[in-house]
Amino acid sequence: MRNLEQDLETVWRALEDKKGEEMVLLDVSATSSFTEYFVIVTGRSARQTQALADSVMEELREQGRPVGHIEGYQRGEWILIDYGSFVVHVFVPGHRGFYNLEKLWGDGKRVRVSP
Repeated sequence: MRNLEQDLETVWRALEDKKGEEMVLLDVSATSSFTEYFVIVTGRSARQTQALADSVMEELREQGRPVGHIEGYQRGEWILIDYGSFVVHVFVPGHRGFYNLEKLWGDGKRVRVSP
């Protein structure tokens, strides 16, 4: 059985492979009742955000981890992929700046991901 750390490493690699930018892993477990981590990443266009989301979902599906819920895929401006214990947020630059989840969830701790 896979664990949360392995899933997050898989997500991180999938995003790196598709050239995701400004990647952040935020531990929100102390302030959130619905998830433990946010993975936040920027894509340069709606097409790239969709490719980033596809990569995450494919990699995790191959390892037996189905998507819990997905929103925003069609528009590609802010794609939310909910896996229960973590949520992946894929933004185009303008939307990431506008919603500024890092500030909104500022009590969360940034987690360093090993290469």
